[in-house]
Parts: sequence; structure tokens; C-alpha cells
Amino acid sequence: MTPAARTQTAIELLDAIIAAAREGGASADVLIARAMAARRYAGSKDRRAIRALIYEAIRRCGEVPQSGRAAMLAVAADDPAVAESFDGSSYGPAPIAFGEPVATGGVAPAWLIDALAASGVDGDQAAALLGRASLDIRVNPAKASVAMIQDAFPDAQPTPGLALALRLPPDTRLEASEPYAAGAVEVQDAGSQAVTLAAAAQPGMRVVDLCAGGGGKTLALAAGMDERGEILATDTDRPRLSRLEPRARRAGVAIVETRLLNPGAEADALADWSDNADLVLIDAPCSGTGTWRRNPEARWRLTPARLARLVETQARLLDVAAGLVRPGGALVHIVCSLLDAEGAGQVDAFLARNPAFRVEPLALPLGTPHGPGMRLTPLNDATDGFFVARLVRA
Repeated sequence: MTPAARTQTAIELLDAIIAAAREGGASADVLIARAMAARRYAGSKDRRAIRALIYEAIRRCGEVPQSGRAAMLAVAADDPAVAESFDGSSYGPAPIAFGEPVATGGVAPAWLIDALAASGVDGDQAAALLGRASLDIRVNPAKASVAMIQDAFPDAQPTPGLALALRLPPDTRLEASEPYAAGAVEVQDAGSQAVTLAAAAQPGMRVVDLCAGGGGKTLALAAGMDERGEILATDTDRPRLSRLEPRARRAGVAIVETRLLNPGAEADALADWSDNADLVLIDAPCSGTGTWRRNPEARWRLTPARLARLVETQARLLDVAAGLVRPGGALVHIVCSLLDAEGAGQVDAFLARNPAFRVEPLALPLGTPHGPGMRLTPLNDATDGFFVARLVRA
């Protein structure tokens, strides 16, 4: 493909991504994968170049762009090679016209910039939310040692303070490797590994992972429990939860039971665990403002109304979790968000509703104290953004 053809393809895919963001459609990764599957004539080099153009445009545009062309013109404004590709050739974009719309730059939509600033995230902290994410893995101690995995991946670098975390070059073909197939490693951001340590899961515990999803944190909890105890992993998303069982089998984890819940009826479905869990972990559904390095178009999908619904859901799930924790047990609230409405403010509101719980201070290898918990940021910790708090029932 010529450079012009690559640019035009990127523009067409950006149009689809922008429409999906406005309408709640498929993610950028899914749309790109579908489009590349339909364009078999595009070689691997072309696909990488097109993908790079698309994500450069997405990261550059704070507000939702008017069009894919407007977004790519924002890239062209600072990249002469991209500007030259608007050459009017048969498979390329039309030449740039004087005065045509160019998407505005920025970290996020204006309302979201204000919300982040009110939560103490602005300037370099906000800009770092759109950096490039690393490829982090967690070594499964039931299948391998860290030294064995470092032998398999000589470029792997340890993360200070996290005994099982390694960072790989972004282009590592991890899923094609023998350690991955054998269940010796799992993909998990170092920040995710750090906040899971707040659970302090121990052998013999009875644990509920209330929003388990695909089970990344569930498997990390199981590793801390040394295959002794019981973990109930629940979610309301059937496709996501269905991925946990094969992952657990590959990892050699046998103490996890899954349970699909109906939204809004979680407490009834978990009545058999009432006042009976040593630990309840809530990796709550959230805005994902801490994961923009991996999903930069997510900031186009978030609206004040959607954020309000997420905050309401988080509060309800915290109250459900409170009813599961035994006296003396712990509840851990985690969000991959840097908005206080979902983190520090959410925990403060929970404590006001539930005076039987108190904050237990955390000492994690990553992060800094923030309100009733700790916060991790891409700028400070080179991880995704998280807030975590540990609450103990009297």
C-alpha cells in the first residue's frame, strides 16, 4: 500500500470508530481487527502503519472529532509525511483544502478535564494518561519461578516491590510462547498486581471476587492463597465470566467457583455468603480513566450521565459487598479510575452509610496515599491508573 492509501484507510476506520464511540458500538481494537480481516491485501507492515496512524489521531483529539478526516488532519498539522499523503491519488485522501475543519487537540473532553482537575489530576499527570502502555505479566508460582520466566524472556525486567511482576517489550509475542500456553504467566498490568495486594489474601480464606470479569485479579488472589481456601468469582457479564474457567484450568487453579449474577439482584443470589466472607474484593465497573493508555477512545464514550450511572452502580455494589463480609473481615474497593467520584469520594460515602466499617491504611509497593486509600498513576508509577481502599468490618 502507498502512504496515501494507508492514510485513507486510517481515515475510513476512524469514521467507524467515531460513530461507534457516539453510539456505544464496538471498541476501536475490534473495529480495526474486523477491517484488517476484510483487507487481506494489506501486509503486516501496512497494518501496523495504519493502526499507528489511527491511534495517533485518537490520542491527539480531546473532544470527539467531527470526522476521521478532521482527526487525521490534526496529525498532518504536525507530521509533514502525513500531510504529504493527502495527495489526491486514486487510493489516497483528497488534497487538504484551505480552511477545512481540523479536529481540536487535548487530553479529553472539556467536562472531563475539569473533573480530573478537581480530583487532582492535571498538567503532566493528565497528559501521561495518554502515553504508551507497557506489557506486564504476572508469574504463576504454581507453574514457574520468576527466574525460569526470565530465562524464557531475556528482555524481561522486574518491577521493584512486586515479586511476581515482569515487564516485557511491547512487541513480545507472549500468547505464542510456551510459558503462556502452560499457564506459567498471565498478562496483568503491574498496577493491577499492586492494588490486588491490598486484599492480603491468605491460605484458608473464604473470598468473594464480586466483579471478577475475566479473572485476572481472581487468579492473583488464588496465587496468594496457595490453592488453599475458597474463591467465589461472580459477575453479571456472561461472556467475560466464561473466560475465567479456562484461564483457571490453564493456571492450575482449582479453588475458584464461578457464579453468574443478575444485575440488581446480586444480594439475593449471594444470600448463602451473607456475613460469611473473610474478604470481598470489588474491582468495580468504572469509567476507566486510568486505562486510556490502552483504550484512548474510551474518553470519547464517557458522558456525565454515564459517569453518574457508574457511580450509582459502584455504591450499590459496595453495599452488597458489605453484607457479605463477616465481622472482622475486609472489603477492598478498586477502580481503574482517577476520578474521586469513583474512588476516594465513593469510599467516603460508603463509610458514612456503613459505620461498622473503618479504613485500614495500606502500604503498597506502588502508589501514593490519596484520601481513604491509595492512588496509582501512569506518571508516578508507570502503570495504569488505579484507586484502592481496604475497609475492615468491626
